[in-house]
Amino acid sequence: MSGARLARSRLRMAAALSAALLACSVLGGCTDDPRPPDEQETAARYARLEDFSRRMLEDGAPAVLIEVRHGGEVWSHGAGVRNLDTKEPALASDQFEVASITKSMVAVSVLKLAEEGRLSLDEQVSAYLPEFGEVLHPPGPVTVRQLLTHTSGLPDFFVPLMRSGPPQDILNRPLSLEQQLALAATVPWEPRLAQGFEYSSSNYSALGLIVQRLRGRGIAEVLKADIADPLGLENTHLPAGTAAPATMVHGYIMVDGKRVDVTQPALLSELAPGGAVSTVEEVNIFYAALLQGKLLSPGTVMEMRGPDRESYGQGLSKWQDSCTNRFYYGHRGDIDGYGTVSMTSEDGTRQLTLAVTYPPDPPTLEANPLISEMEAVATETLNGWC
Repeated sequence: MSGARLARSRLRMAAALSAALLACSVLGGCTDDPRPPDEQETAARYARLEDFSRRMLEDGAPAVLIEVRHGGEVWSHGAGVRNLDTKEPALASDQFEVASITKSMVAVSVLKLAEEGRLSLDEQVSAYLPEFGEVLHPPGPVTVRQLLTHTSGLPDFFVPLMRSGPPQDILNRPLSLEQQLALAATVPWEPRLAQGFEYSSSNYSALGLIVQRLRGRGIAEVLKADIADPLGLENTHLPAGTAAPATMVHGYIMVDGKRVDVTQPALLSELAPGGAVSTVEEVNIFYAALLQGKLLSPGTVMEMRGPDRESYGQGLSKWQDSCTNRFYYGHRGDIDGYGTVSMTSEDGTRQLTLAVTYPPDPPTLEANPLISEMEAVATETLNGWC
């Protein structure tokens, strides 16, 4: 090849390369990024969750709902039925009772008041609830922070509540925050030299009442203003005695050998420790927004997460994140008919929310053993994607 022809050939090659590079930059292709997972890879990634769902349904669970968010990918799963009578299929977008996940929401509302300077976490509870000492007779000073971290020692009102009558009567009777604390007062408050972590829903009844007093609005309205409205969550709320929506999965218990529907009972209407209704998608949106500083300042979120040595912060549980050697944050929820586990990585980018309507069993004061299995499945799944 002559020098002139070689030069023209090189020019054509350079022009072709430039055109290809221009096309890559305009069209967004030609990168070294990993190819997206194919269907087989995706199926393998979520096999553990689908196997768990299948086992739950075989064991009598009416429905299983799941949403996972990982690396920009969203995977959702809905199986079973909304209602054992109608047999209408359950969808991943259906609503359910999130139980103690409500505590994370109440904690946000408390910490927003602290950011506004209207509340101090180290102030005694009696400064905001003057009747606290008269009704509950604590053995010593109790601070707002101790309520948030379950280190107050305040007895759990659920124990005397569940012994107060037939399950149907208990569930179908509204119980105000004041009444929840009055029930807690019927249980002796044991004095201790060093009060450690002792989980009690009464702590969040007291916090809900503080929020109501300082805001001058019901706890359902406050949670809507602090969380649901800013995040555009249309299906997350305290039900306030309203009828269950058609798109809600139903929970059941067994009473005297008969199946009883316990979907959205009147008890939830002012149940700050565990009355909220939501969806797996909206629970994930809530925790991602929280951990990414969209609801509270970064400093407040760090304080809410709590010390690394503690398994519970301020309205947040934590589990080991082996992918980062840090933690997942969230909460578990366990209430008659429903179990939920929600975990989110520290940066809010990896999430899993799993909800099950339990196989109908008689009510008990103990947590349903399935909740521990749900936690194990969730952590194993997230940690398996490092």
